[in-house]
Amino acid sequence: MIVVPTAIWAHYAGDAAAWLSAGAMARWQFRQWPAQGRSLSVQSEPSYFLTLACCAVIGAWVIGSLNLSSGGHFIPSHSIAGALIGGIFGVEAWKWRHGIRQSTGGAFVAPLCVGIVIGRLGCLFSGLPDQTYGTPTQLPWAVDLGDGIGRHPVQIYESLSMVTFLVVYLAALSAGRPWARYHAFHAMICVYAAQRFLWEFLKPYPTLIGPLNLFHLLMVGLFVYGIIWWDRGRADDEPSIAGAV
Repeated sequence: MIVVPTAIWAHYAGDAAAWLSAGAMARWQFRQWPAQGRSLSVQSEPSYFLTLACCAVIGAWVIGSLNLSSGGHFIPSHSIAGALIGGIFGVEAWKWRHGIRQSTGGAFVAPLCVGIVIGRLGCLFSGLPDQTYGTPTQLPWAVDLGDGIGRHPVQIYESLSMVTFLVVYLAALSAGRPWARYHAFHAMICVYAAQRFLWEFLKPYPTLIGPLNLFHLLMVGLFVYGIIWWDRGRADDEPSIAGAV
């Protein structure tokens, strides 16, 4: 069992590090593939980013709080998955209003992956108060977060999953693979939803339907969204929109 030093402030430090790292990744990505940045700027305007930010914050707090609140007790919390879902909902509504059919998420894929990876490490070092810990296990890589109980390091599982996707995505983008040029955001959504659905079985969250908790159900919805919009976007696979994903 691995003893992990924890402190509640690590959550906020992790959030700050996640934002800074995501910003650095976005800057690097736009230098490597400037067409992505140009495509996003052509298809969007300031209200796009305002809508994205507001809906992501609302989604983070609403879904995070709903997940932990049960039995009439309200427990405020926020969630990475909730922010992602809220942001998607807001952007899709904005695009519908402005008549935009093409996906605008490609520019956010690498920054989102980096943000999730770093943010999850912050959750790990926040310990038990963060309430993102895993269920007890006897596996040799179990972590002790301060209560002497070995637990699944679910935060590391998620970080490793997204690091793996990021490496594959950047390699595919460099090689000019069509899915990485046109459908990267939807591919990321599918991968994120699938791996998150799996790790949710290793978390002690309140269940809603059988063994499934709120995030299980939300991840099914995210996965379906990714598949449907990926298929819908196949008609847009033209060189003229190589920067739009």
